[in-house]
Amino acid sequence: MSLKTVPETRRGALWRQRLQPYLERARATPPLLVEGRLTRMVGLTLEAVGVQAAIGGRCMISSAQGAPIEAEVVGFSGEKLYLMPIGDLQGLMPNARVVPTHRVCQAPAGVALLGRVLDGAGNPLDGKGPLQVETHVPLTGRNINPLSRKPVREPLDVGVRAINALLSVGRGQRMGLFAGSGVGKSVLLGMMTKYTNADVIVVGLIGERGREVKEFVDNILGPKGLARSVVVATPADNSPLMRLHGAMMATSIAEHFRDQGKNVLLLMDSLTRFAQAQREIALAIGEPPATKGYPPSVFAKLPNLVERAGNGDVGGGSITAFYTVLAEGDDQNDPIADAARAILDGHIVLSRHIAESGHYPAIDIEASISRVMNDIVTKEHQQAAQRFKQLYSIYNQHRDLISVGAYQPGSDPRVDEAVTLHPALNRFLRQDMGESHLLKPSIAELQKVVAG
Repeated sequence: MSLKTVPETRRGALWRQRLQPYLERARATPPLLVEGRLTRMVGLTLEAVGVQAAIGGRCMISSAQGAPIEAEVVGFSGEKLYLMPIGDLQGLMPNARVVPTHRVCQAPAGVALLGRVLDGAGNPLDGKGPLQVETHVPLTGRNINPLSRKPVREPLDVGVRAINALLSVGRGQRMGLFAGSGVGKSVLLGMMTKYTNADVIVVGLIGERGREVKEFVDNILGPKGLARSVVVATPADNSPLMRLHGAMMATSIAEHFRDQGKNVLLLMDSLTRFAQAQREIALAIGEPPATKGYPPSVFAKLPNLVERAGNGDVGGGSITAFYTVLAEGDDQNDPIADAARAILDGHIVLSRHIAESGHYPAIDIEASISRVMNDIVTKEHQQAAQRFKQLYSIYNQHRDLISVGAYQPGSDPRVDEAVTLHPALNRFLRQDMGESHLLKPSIAELQKVVAG
């Protein structure tokens, strides 16, 4: 049929009909990929030109060994794109092809994760086969309106007597565990993992020794604890990008369970290794150091991560989080320790001096605080805890005089009382790692101790 003989009103429809197969073929054609090339490699930082990709996007880089190497975009400058590898760099060559994938890293989510151990890329490490998850969620999470968050009003039983009675934790609170190396913070985390009443436990082992991963899973969690837990492990030999992703992935998984109405316990060991990973990336792409070698982006990333924990919307679930903070050289004024103390809802300080005396858990009660304790405990409990701390502090202030016999009994009634009760106070603070002390009995025992 000639279009000349067709009325004007039907010509448009006929043109659309004839062009439809070509339009469908054009839509099915994959978009053109603009490839670039690798121009520079310094340390773990790769520079590419001729390719465009968004921050957080993935690129594949050809290698001499055949299998392409995956890298993530972490920055750009002019025509240069800065990338950080996901895995090993062996086989990279100058001018290697760089192909954008238009993909971003996501975290697997769902009940199928319970009992599994993952790496920072979401791949299983436990040899139990591939993950059969229901969905994937973004690593960056979502912001919650602070006015819509459910307030922290319900106490949480963590099974540790000293914390239950003197540093009471609320459901949805974010606590820091501050300690130097080798003073028992991992053991204390393990105790809370086993004894805390939570629907789901998410553990992030970030930048620690690889040996500790298996020990934590086998000895501390055990089969019963692992059944309700998800472990994300990125040991120290992983790239800084994977260590960063490990912390974000653990938080994203916890957020997913919270959005399902679950009460989640999030344990992250450690927040310091997360900050150090961000420092390595930032310095590698040229960000200037600001505070003791830490670039400003580190102090922006910390609250971004921590603020994702806590209570969700009213009527929803909660994430109660414990973050370990490694005080380098036992310096409690370390920049990361100082920043973490400002953004968390309290801190538990573990003392090397107390640990060296064989006292575990080595909690320094005088230096520790829970900022929500007054909102979740009764007035009688609050008064008993204050009296305990006063007696403990008075004894420590006069410890030197008492130990050398220079203090004369009867000189100060308060000191006399502190000396009399000190053995009972010390016994109260001690707890074997195999023991569990519930919240109500802990409070009753506290009141009994301070009553003399």
